[in-house]
Amino acid sequence: MPRYIHLHETASTNTYLSRMAQMLPSGTVIYTYKQTAGRGQRGNSWESEPDKNLSFSLLTKDIAVSPAEQFIVSEAASLAVVDFLKQYVDDVTVKWPNDVYYRDKKICGMLIEHSLQGARIKNTITGIGINVNQTTFVSNAPNPVSLAQITGKEYDLDELLHQVCERVEKYLDFASYTPEQRADLHRRYLAALYRCDGQYHTFATPKAGSDDALAPVTINPDGWEQFEARIEDVKPDGTIILARPDGSTCGYAFKEVAFVL
Repeated sequence: MPRYIHLHETASTNTYLSRMAQMLPSGTVIYTYKQTAGRGQRGNSWESEPDKNLSFSLLTKDIAVSPAEQFIVSEAASLAVVDFLKQYVDDVTVKWPNDVYYRDKKICGMLIEHSLQGARIKNTITGIGINVNQTTFVSNAPNPVSLAQITGKEYDLDELLHQVCERVEKYLDFASYTPEQRADLHRRYLAALYRCDGQYHTFATPKAGSDDALAPVTINPDGWEQFEARIEDVKPDGTIILARPDGSTCGYAFKEVAFVL
């Protein structure tokens, strides 16, 4: 079972936990309902109205995954959140690499950080933010949504925190996985993947020389080149494989391609 440490307020639960990781046991959860500078992928910030949402980080030590296969951690954590949210809403998917979407809107963001020791992962910090009771978003994030907006209900944050953390910790127990179970986890991840439906969708990459930050693209700025492709697979290192209509395929790291929403 997770061990919970509540902070009245902190800038980032991931940052706090990374400073304290050496002194804390595996399974520790740092959480707050007042996160003032939450961090996301690609250096993005995470908006969270005080006392409205879940912001927490889970410490896992000596995780039974090789550094070359570390993307399975993202697969497991995102599927744990999907399973949790499906108790309350349908149409929940994982947008590669590990955002969680309700239809075409983002309900959960995730930042997973590893520290290595030699050829093994020493510490893993899984930071998760879930929009729960917030109904007004004021940042320039293009597509946020919350449970309250979807269902019209308000939720007990403490109850939801324990539900989701127990799921995440269980999913990250890779020492108990057989090879077949790991393969099944990957199949489930692909089945839950946003726009992994065999159809062609619009993606974008920065044009040569562009320094645009990659994020979900809602317009066609000059620094982007758009193309049609379908998702074919995601490799153990997290590389997404996209197939174009001419039959060609290409792999992209998560900083090299974005969805056009």
